[in-house]
Amino acid sequence: MLRSPFYNVQIRQISSSAKGHTNFFAGSPLNRLSWLRQSPIFLNAIVSSPATRWIVFNDGKPLMATGTSGPTTLARLSTNDVRPWLGLEPIFSQGQHEGSVADPEVTSLQSSRLHGPPIIFLGLHEDENAMHALPSSEFSAKKDAQAMVSNVHGTPYFSLDVTELEEGNVSEVLNERAEAGSVKLEFLDGRAAMGSLTQFDSAVFAEARSLVDWSARNRRVGQYCAGCGSPVYTLWAGWKHACSSLLPWAPRTTTKPCPTGKALNNYLHPRTDPVVIILTVSPDNGKILLGRNKSWPKNFYSALAGFVEPGESLEDTVERELWEEAGIKVLGLKYHSTQPWPFPANIMAGFYAVADPSQPVRTDLDNELEDARWYTREEVLSVLNHTEGLKTGKDAPKWDSGVEEKVEEAKEVPEKLDEPPFKGPPRNAMAGVLLSDWASGKVDIKSAL
Repeated sequence: MLRSPFYNVQIRQISSSAKGHTNFFAGSPLNRLSWLRQSPIFLNAIVSSPATRWIVFNDGKPLMATGTSGPTTLARLSTNDVRPWLGLEPIFSQGQHEGSVADPEVTSLQSSRLHGPPIIFLGLHEDENAMHALPSSEFSAKKDAQAMVSNVHGTPYFSLDVTELEEGNVSEVLNERAEAGSVKLEFLDGRAAMGSLTQFDSAVFAEARSLVDWSARNRRVGQYCAGCGSPVYTLWAGWKHACSSLLPWAPRTTTKPCPTGKALNNYLHPRTDPVVIILTVSPDNGKILLGRNKSWPKNFYSALAGFVEPGESLEDTVERELWEEAGIKVLGLKYHSTQPWPFPANIMAGFYAVADPSQPVRTDLDNELEDARWYTREEVLSVLNHTEGLKTGKDAPKWDSGVEEKVEEAKEVPEKLDEPPFKGPPRNAMAGVLLSDWASGKVDIKSAL
């Protein structure tokens, strides 16, 4: 049931996963209907559904909505709201020229989008009492549009990236919609918006932002097919990039055909980069090792982390990273959980590693850390209980994004009275979860030894 025509819909809460801990950004509430991404009949039909909602991004920033008396939430626009931005129909299965329809028999044009801003079908949030849509004869891409849409019971979600649209065009539409809905609509930095996201919204946002970022990196000028260097375009409702040399009207040359035209080529599909987040614990479970990068804010310490490299298991990465960053040898490991992290597209795997605190800590191997030291449970609790002990998503360093971003040099801040022993990561990040669970006594590391 619609509460506002512009940004809010009725949602049910996400329950904790039966498989373990459900982190922020996880627990996706959407049925992604992946088998229908190749069906332009279905996609073009639900685009026009009154129930459909759009999550809009501009340069990676989500559109957020603030009511006159309500909180700030992830904005949800209707298709009528975003219609001025979509371009000519068809929305999916576009042909060579804007407004033309692709030949449905050409596999290189399945749900293709060659004109207009990038669009991605995120999935369906099903009504609480509705049967889950499954790839069956009752919900098949072989049925006609009316039959398929009649089986959609809930809210279809799309993402839309307006980065390359004229700023005036974007502002005009937003101002008109904001006035009609008595809300404030603005694009906010994703990290700054984290504090305003519900668990439900965080999972939708994580899927949308990761895909929008991936699509933007591969569609912008200078980004080309990894197989032959030709420009790329999107198909499968935005979930795949294809080489333009495979298009039916592409000029034929005598050179070798693009290798992406054969078999599975994973560099044309959305990528997720695995990162391990490691909280190192003493064998008696009384201390933890935290490290600090020289580019981080003053007195900020956190769990150690690192990318999983080719040919490594997650456990291999934990051992390698602890040795390279702190000269620590692992005595045992205990897995905690994973977390999607959409800055830009990582999966954070949380581990507790057991190590001997009597052994010297070395930061002179890869020189990534400025300092690493052991802290007692009492010291950690004093940080968690302090009003300024944890950084917010906006202020925390980008260490746990798993991406090498340019970080401003740490600025000197005047010391305050009653400063905590150190400042740590926010509780909605994997490192913050590991830290909080250990400090509260929820972690038994005996099984790791």
